[in-house]
Amino acid sequence: QVQLVESGGGLVQAGESLNVSCTASGSVTSIYAMGWYRQAPGKERELVAETDRDGRTNYALSAEGRFTISRDNAWDMWSLRMLSLKPEDTDIYCCHGRVIADEASYEYWGQGTQVTVSS
Repeated sequence: QVQLVESGGGLVQAGESLNVSCTASGSVTSIYAMGWYRQAPGKERELVAETDRDGRTNYALSAEGRFTISRDNAWDMWSLRMLSLKPEDTDIYCCHGRVIADEASYEYWGQGTQVTVSS
C-alpha cells in the first residue's frame, strides 16, 4: 500500500510560477512510476507529467517547456515545477504513483491540490 499527500498549489496570476509536491508513505520502494495528473470537475484525469525508474519522462504537450517533474533519490517525494502559468492551467492537480508487482499494476492517487491561475 502507498499513501500519497500533495502540498503546494494555490492562487497565482498568469505568468507566475508555482510548485506542487507529493509525499509518499508506505511501500515507497515498490513505486515504479510517479507523476502528476490534472482533473477538472466532471472530466477525466489528464496526464501532466510522469517519470519512472527506467529514466523515462513524459509531459503533456501543454506542459512541455514550462513544467518540470523532479523527484528525490529516495523515490518518496516528487514535485512539479510550473512556470509561466496560464489561466487554462487552472485545475485540480493530483499526484499519482504506479506500483508493479506480481505482473500486475496498481495505481495510487493523492486527494489533489487546487491550482488556480488568474488572468
